Amino acid sequence: MARNNFSSMGPTKGLEVGDVEIDYVAERKLVRKLDIHIIPVVMLLYLLSFLDRVNIGNARLYGMEQDLNLYGNRYQTAVSLLFVTYILSELPSNLLLKKCRPSRWIAFITTSWGIIATLTGITRSYGGLIACRLFLGLVEGGLFPGMAIYLTFFYTKRELALRIGYLFVSAALAGACGGLLAYGIGFMDGVAGQRGWRWIMILEGLPTFCLGIACWWLLADDPETAYYLTAEEKALMLLRRARQTGQTASAQRFHWADFRAALADWKMWAFCFAQFGADTMLYGYSTFLPTIIRGIGPQYSSAIVQVLTIPCYALGAISYIVAARLSDKQQQRGLYSCAFGVISIVGYAMLISNSGTGVHYAGCFLVAMGLYVVVGLPLAWLPTNNPRYGKRTTATGLQLTIGNCSGIMASFLYPTKEGPRYVKGHAVTLAMVGFAISVYGFMSWYFARENRRRKNGVEDGKIAGMSEEEIAELGDRNPRFAYTY
Repeated sequence: MARNNFSSMGPTKGLEVGDVEIDYVAERKLVRKLDIHIIPVVMLLYLLSFLDRVNIGNARLYGMEQDLNLYGNRYQTAVSLLFVTYILSELPSNLLLKKCRPSRWIAFITTSWGIIATLTGITRSYGGLIACRLFLGLVEGGLFPGMAIYLTFFYTKRELALRIGYLFVSAALAGACGGLLAYGIGFMDGVAGQRGWRWIMILEGLPTFCLGIACWWLLADDPETAYYLTAEEKALMLLRRARQTGQTASAQRFHWADFRAALADWKMWAFCFAQFGADTMLYGYSTFLPTIIRGIGPQYSSAIVQVLTIPCYALGAISYIVAARLSDKQQQRGLYSCAFGVISIVGYAMLISNSGTGVHYAGCFLVAMGLYVVVGLPLAWLPTNNPRYGKRTTATGLQLTIGNCSGIMASFLYPTKEGPRYVKGHAVTLAMVGFAISVYGFMSWYFARENRRRKNGVEDGKIAGMSEEEIAELGDRNPRFAYTY
């Protein structure tokens, strides 16, 4: 028998209310089964997504600028314009996710961006590259917010950070694999009369097309229709949902009132603007790491530059998994977001400093160490504090929309003329990360204070005269709901 009373609430309690019988051995087996059927697919989806989005950074080293006449700021413009359509599509895509069925919608956008990513490899002009980047952003923008919400259909708030963390491990793997693949594919320069950058685009885009078709059958729409769950496991999924405050049957459906509530919630906007600061680091680092390393060692060949990016991404992936496990276990999001943000700030300070090559390369490692934690944990933090689906999907969509606006700015932070040290780009990114962790520190304090007020009954007057059913539908405004901080 699992029973947790709000009066004993700590960071992880107050979430399981009433008397709910749970077979914890069966639950652990269920979570492992979910991981086996869901995580490999979503990881591969995001790996290919990130690879197709940032492989332009690798293609730059293999003749793209010369072939397409990307002089001046043309390369930066091509990088940044993707984010215009990318950010415009994120929230609408999230609102369509359940209406169109997750398996069908995700299959459609994945297949579409696979086709576009592949065709980028045969473009012959700057205008053609711009068109490909705009269409790529349009269809690819809905993937990450869709994946983040999709995972909330199956996992509880004590499990979510690690699973969203796997998406960022995919991003790190994409960075590492992108370097490895570009290194290998680069040797195809001249095959069939095509430059190496074209083969990078074509060969990295084709797997996405194949995976998109497979998603039609691989992904389940929700626990009730999951082909890999037995009737007993589906019943257990319902118990897991009932154990969490605010997870009513009505709350699982989209209501326009929840959409409006999200827009009126200042907490959501605070997360959105902090995400902008954190994502400045994500896109600047991921897209321009080869350029940064080349600036550190101008004598390095393109192959060596690609190889030197791999350990940075590997450290970033390991750091996030460790932080996500601890964060899920302790239900502490703000602490780890701020601590690892400070590590990244130190890394950027090392890159700015007038030091030797070794210090600058070490700075790349410190930036990577905090990168995915600062960007990723808040993407688990915000949805777990919004139990109602309509508010959750709106909040996550806007969080990513505003966060990804930083991709437009980040693409102009590292112009070629400011190499090899790129002091301005590093300094701006350092300041944006500092802003983000300041917001997260404040939000952690605020949520902890609200939990204490609710534990002490300060807000009980808000539910006076309401029925239990009405109280249960309040979502995060329910005084019995405990925020994760």
